[in-house]
Amino acid sequence: MNNKELVLKATGELFGDRDPSAVDRWVSPDYRQHSSLVADGPEALRGLVSALPDGFRYDLARVVADGDLVALHGVYHGFGPQPLVAFDLFRVEDGKLAEHWDALTPVVEETASGRSQTDGPARPTGADTERSRALVEEFAQRILQDADYSALTDYISTETYLQHNPEAADGLDGFGAAAAKWSEQGRNLVYKTVHRVVAEGDLVLLQSEGEFGVPVAYWDLFRVQDGKIVEHWDVITPVPAELSHSNGLF
Repeated sequence: MNNKELVLKATGELFGDRDPSAVDRWVSPDYRQHSSLVADGPEALRGLVSALPDGFRYDLARVVADGDLVALHGVYHGFGPQPLVAFDLFRVEDGKLAEHWDALTPVVEETASGRSQTDGPARPTGADTERSRALVEEFAQRILQDADYSALTDYISTETYLQHNPEAADGLDGFGAAAAKWSEQGRNLVYKTVHRVVAEGDLVLLQSEGEFGVPVAYWDLFRVQDGKIVEHWDVITPVPAELSHSNGLF
């Protein structure tokens, strides 16, 4: 069983079957938690799974696996009064879930592009992973961190840019209009640190730290085609003032 299969099996039993005993089978005794929803360690996870309500479900949209890291993108139903779009990132060690990060944001029914926050291609293609990674890492440095927007078309396609951020329409014009609106609202996109890059085929996920009016975690998933970024999904979530563990959000 590879790491992608392991994470899908484990999360299926934990959150699909809502089976607390899955913690014993799939979770390391040293499980390290970064989520703002739960405390550290396997017993806290067991408590979370035990408390999941009837009708709780998780709809998986896509998976990106890169070495010991496996990222899931999907929607949780039942964590609260409204569905939540989520990125979950797991680190696998010795056949067990060893570490977890996540970010969640409410589902928006009417988006600027007409696309949902999770629709689009479900699987990475057989594209060159390292070429995709290199393009997005360079984009992250030059555009997101250095804010050199004059180079935007070096990285994002001028022909196709499918947008899943609920406030931005498709295309570079759609992104530009959204960015101008955010700036007027005092929500400038500020990326300070890229903490992790998870790449498989044409899909590359960035986990970053920055500001969007307030300190936030940025989770950006990009699809690369013919050497340019052609699609984007994201979750932007405020960094909480306090966590129920000492591991930090990142």
